[in-house]
Amino acid sequence: MMTDKITLNQLSSHEEVYLLDKEFSNKYPWYTSNDYFINCLKENLEDKRITLIAFYEGVLAGCCHLLHNSNYPFFESENIPEINDLNVFPEFRRKKIASKIFDELERIASKNSKMIGLGVGLYKDYGNAQIMYNKRGYIMDGKGITYKNIQVLPGKSVMVDDDLLMYLVKKLDE
Repeated sequence: MMTDKITLNQLSSHEEVYLLDKEFSNKYPWYTSNDYFINCLKENLEDKRITLIAFYEGVLAGCCHLLHNSNYPFFESENIPEINDLNVFPEFRRKKIASKIFDELERIASKNSKMIGLGVGLYKDYGNAQIMYNKRGYIMDGKGITYKNIQVLPGKSVMVDDDLLMYLVKKLDE
């Protein structure tokens, strides 16, 4: 019997924080920790977020978060949990890791919510994510684009960077 090559663990230790920091630093020259994963661990222990760490054949392949309380005003006001900061390392892409992470985060969110949401960047680097989210049934929330979680108004200029987002929602099965 073949065992699953993908395993998911919830962030729960300082050793995992160290592993995440080390791998992100090795994979991405722009990455600086600034205690990001330490804060994620703290929020996991306080049940404010769920951070799933993905392993492929025992090797760290990426991670993703479920925020119980989103910083996006529409999700916050409607109590819509947010999938946040999906990252699968380049050498592990196209192996269904992101799909497995999403399956689990959607399952977790469905226990307390009828909807789930996420934000996606608008430039080419986010193209694969945009396609995946559409295939999984995520649709635009109808609120337009945001920059740093503030609605972009007609006629205003904003920087095209990782803070320029379109938010999407999906109805969850009960």
